[in-house]
Amino acid sequence: MEFASNITIAAIFQQVLVGLSRTTILFIVASGLSLVLGVLRIPNVAHGSLYMIGAFLAYTIATLFGGGTAGFWLALIIAPLGVALISFIAERGLFCHLYEREHLMLLLFTFSFTLVFGDLVKLVWGSDYRSLSAPVFMQGSFSIFDLPFPRYNLFLLVIGPLVALGLWFLTNKTKIGKIARAAAVDREMVGAVGINVSRVFAAVFVIGCFLAGLGGALVAPTQNITQGMDHAIIIEAFLIVIIGGLGNMWGALLGALIFGLTDSMGILLWPQFAIVFPYIAVIIVLLFRPKGLLKSTW
Repeated sequence: MEFASNITIAAIFQQVLVGLSRTTILFIVASGLSLVLGVLRIPNVAHGSLYMIGAFLAYTIATLFGGGTAGFWLALIIAPLGVALISFIAERGLFCHLYEREHLMLLLFTFSFTLVFGDLVKLVWGSDYRSLSAPVFMQGSFSIFDLPFPRYNLFLLVIGPLVALGLWFLTNKTKIGKIARAAAVDREMVGAVGINVSRVFAAVFVIGCFLAGLGGALVAPTQNITQGMDHAIIIEAFLIVIIGGLGNMWGALLGALIFGLTDSMGILLWPQFAIVFPYIAVIIVLLFRPKGLLKSTW
């Protein structure tokens, strides 16, 4: 077990790009979790299950429309909307009655949803692996310094900043975003001025879960779609939210960058133990910044 010996500037640059494309998925999922955590104070363990459902829905929708470019784009649009609809039903039917309960109860409640969603996925799609192909023009790779880089990863590098820009616009330039930020600081005061806080919470919860579904739809062409894919992502998402600052969306972006880049560089430097590198980074951050890199909303 030795360090990789073929480390070059080109290889480092390639792995940085790979890490940034992985950061896109991590940020999209973690930002949704951070949004719900920051405004509603709900540690939504079922967030990873919604990510998994988004991936399975993307596969089903793309298959129904015959695959190809049209099927992919429709899957990318409809799958997150399907996850948002599921989350809206869950929020209006159950979550809205539990906002004042203790965090431990909310944690256990959302954990029970992971079991329900897991059985639902098994009932609808079975236990077999599924796979979704990217559109033809996104398949294959191109050369960077004579090293291959997947075209689909380049697409992810474009999507990531667009989602971040969209979230910035939503939280800073729209009425619902400003109300949500105010509710994150003082929900009682928001309610006292006549704003229906319950509707604001519903909208925030749905947007956060939409992002989980979007992350699942985007990751579908890059890996096998299977039961259990929710477990790893929810652990990573929570760690990203913690090191970024609880409820801080831009902290989620910073945490995702740290997690994604350390993971990709670990693969280059020490492939046998690559999985350890992001967790070492988390430990280092928490040693020096126990409350996270940016200001927590909790």
